[in-house]
Amino acid sequence: MKPLLLRLGLLWLAVFSAQGAAPTLSWTNNLLTWRDDRLPGGKLEVWYLEAFLRPGARDRDWGQSVVRHKTQQIAVSPDGRELRFRTQVDPGVEMIHAVGIVDDGLDLEFELTHRGTEPSPIQWFQPACIRVAGFTGRGQLDYIGRSFVLTTNGLTSLDRLSRTTHALYLGGQVFLPPWTLPADANPRPLAADRITGGLIGCFSSDDRWILATASDRTHELFEGVYVCLHSDPLIGGLKPGEVRRIRQRLYLVPNDVPALLKRYRRDFPPRVDGGF
Repeated sequence: MKPLLLRLGLLWLAVFSAQGAAPTLSWTNNLLTWRDDRLPGGKLEVWYLEAFLRPGARDRDWGQSVVRHKTQQIAVSPDGRELRFRTQVDPGVEMIHAVGIVDDGLDLEFELTHRGTEPSPIQWFQPACIRVAGFTGRGQLDYIGRSFVLTTNGLTSLDRLSRTTHALYLGGQVFLPPWTLPADANPRPLAADRITGGLIGCFSSDDRWILATASDRTHELFEGVYVCLHSDPLIGGLKPGEVRRIRQRLYLVPNDVPALLKRYRRDFPPRVDGGF
C-alpha cells in the first residue's frame, strides 16, 4: 500500500491535471502574458503599457504626440494572479496600476497622481494592445470579420462598418464616441460610424468564447495593425495634485452575446453626463 502522503499527492495531481493549470500572469519587456487553458493556444499576449498621448494627435507625427513614460513591476501575488506596477509619465505624473485575474477575465485598475507643478498635457492613453491572432485564428487582413463594436445597430462586425482609408498613417480603424474630437484621435483612419458603447471584442476561432474589453472613460476604440484590439481611456489632462482613477475590464466569456452585454452594462453603466 502506498504511504498516505504519496496517495494524497497522486490524488491532487490527478485533480489538478483534470482541471488544467491555474491561470497566471507574467510581464517581461512590456509584454503581459495571460496563461489560461480556456484561451486558444493556452495564452494571450498584451503589449502593456503602450503610450500616453497629448491632444491633437490626429494630424501630427506620432513621436510628437507621445508623452514619455517608464513602467516597472513592483509586486506579484504568490499565486501569480495579480501584478502591480508603477509608471512614471513626464512631466510629474505617477500611475500605480494593477492587473488581476477574475472569474470572467482580467480586471485592470489605474490611479494617476500629478505630482508636478504645471498642468499635465496627457489627453488619453493606450494601456493594452491586445493581440488576438491566436484567439480568432485570423490574420491582419481578415480578423475584422470576427471582431465587433457597438453601434446604433447593436453589436456590429467591424467588416460591416463604413470604413475609411485616409489618414496620416494607413492601416487599422479608429472608432470614436460622440464626445471625442477627431483632431484628438489616433492618426489612423477614422470609421464613419460612431460607437454607442465602449465595448470592443472578438469571437474565438472555434466560436466557443468571446474576448472583449472596455473602460469607464472611453476616448476611442481601435482596431490596430498587429492583429490587435484596443479600448483607450480618456484622461483629459491633469492639474497639479489631481488624482484620477480609471478601471478597465478584459472579458473572457462563453459565446453568449446577450449575457456579455448584460455584464458590460452592469460593470460600466452610463454616466450621468451620458458618457461611457
